[in-house]
Amino acid sequence: MMSIDTHVDNPLVHENSFIHRPMDQSTPPQFATSKDKLPHPIWEGHEPAIDCYWKAWELAFGNIRKPNEGSGFVSPFIDTAFNNCLFMWDSAFALMFGRYGVRAFNFQKTLDNFYAHQHKDGYICREIQELNGEERFERFDPSSTGPNILPWCEWEYFMNTGDLQRLADVFPVLLAYSHWFRKHRSWPDGTYWSSGWGCGMDNQPRLPAGYSPEFDHGHMSWVDTTCQQVLANRILIDMAKVLDREQEVSDLVTETKHLETHLNEKMWNEQQQFYTDRDRDGSLSDLKSIGSFWALLADILPEERQECFMAHLENETEFNRPHRVPTLSADHPLYDPEGGYWLGGVWAPTTYMVLRGLSKAGKHKLAHEIGVNHVENVVTAFVNQGTLFENYAPEKAEGKFKRDFVGWTGLPPIAVLFEYVFGLRPEVSQNTLRWDVRLLEKHGVNLYPFGVDTLVDLLCEQRTSTSEAPTLRIVSTTDIEMVVSWGAEEKNISLRANIPFKGVI
Repeated sequence: MMSIDTHVDNPLVHENSFIHRPMDQSTPPQFATSKDKLPHPIWEGHEPAIDCYWKAWELAFGNIRKPNEGSGFVSPFIDTAFNNCLFMWDSAFALMFGRYGVRAFNFQKTLDNFYAHQHKDGYICREIQELNGEERFERFDPSSTGPNILPWCEWEYFMNTGDLQRLADVFPVLLAYSHWFRKHRSWPDGTYWSSGWGCGMDNQPRLPAGYSPEFDHGHMSWVDTTCQQVLANRILIDMAKVLDREQEVSDLVTETKHLETHLNEKMWNEQQQFYTDRDRDGSLSDLKSIGSFWALLADILPEERQECFMAHLENETEFNRPHRVPTLSADHPLYDPEGGYWLGGVWAPTTYMVLRGLSKAGKHKLAHEIGVNHVENVVTAFVNQGTLFENYAPEKAEGKFKRDFVGWTGLPPIAVLFEYVFGLRPEVSQNTLRWDVRLLEKHGVNLYPFGVDTLVDLLCEQRTSTSEAPTLRIVSTTDIEMVVSWGAEEKNISLRANIPFKGVI
């Protein structure tokens, strides 16, 4: 019997240049020959953290694969390190640290293989077999795709590299996917849904009785999925401004306003002082999941709710556990002190999401504290167990489940180290590198990549207090602006190419 093609064409897919690209069969680089092209961190007295950093890169380069003939893949990629399939949200998070290795290998092109598999209606499967390109899900399966964080990943790459051509290439792909997501993953009230597998948090007990926590949507409005759509919309709108395609995203502006209002009026649990899932009868869940903190990154919080919402991150009975941040609040009856996968396990991607949300909210001190805690626990587990893991126990420094997992667990020893322990955040579009100096130990980075071509060496000498002005040595290969902050102080430094700045700020 002949099957019926139910795809409805999205004209944006006709602009997808990835579908017809020839396969790049270039030989992936090896770690040994790439090390000199990677950033070299310095953190006096914390040699295990440096060892863990290099282990993460070694594992990452060991997971780079060439595309197989007949797979439909078009670019070498970093393997998810799970089951010989490429996963959408794993890849997006792995590339958040991979951008620091862009001089040795362009990890971002991993996503090209998803874009090359886009259907003519905009759909992209979330899990694709690397051997033959077979998609693991039928597109209308509740677990077939998501989370919709590809725009965030591409925007991060653009903000760190300024690669306007890639932004132009991915924009129609991402907009078509977002259209599909709205058409097939939203309810009549405009909110979005997913499943345990679809949202990535497989076994969280979010669904009502009678529904599968892994495979059903439960007829609920999902708070993380809805917030992610707000985030994706905001980024696509920003992309459109850069590319002069604003007329194509007016519907996203309208939708974003509606979703922000709905989240705050219908999905704010006043009793919990927390955003929670909403059942089909309008009742709100009492489960406090890390997924709700996507609200920070989506920037939906009214000012009057910020403190009470973020207080959950500092509450020792909830999310402030010995290893931060558990994925399920510790006061839930099913919270597992050993982690239990998503029943409290600490996962690199969700902790990184929380950190980035705190940055957007201006809570830099709390972000630094959580970032240091996360790195220290991952490093301690690395010292005791010899490698990196899929996730970690929330009550002790112990890795859980898959070993040698890089994968997204490259985030804490690389991206979190640079961004939240050392306090470095690039703003390439403004030709500015921000350095929020909070550590007292001597620390810095050599060969720090800024944009596509610039390298910066940064060193801060040991200090005796957080209020002491840092003594710095900085040299950049091109003219850039530095904004250095410490304590309550901030100072601008204009760096000229290859002319070192030395001295006390």
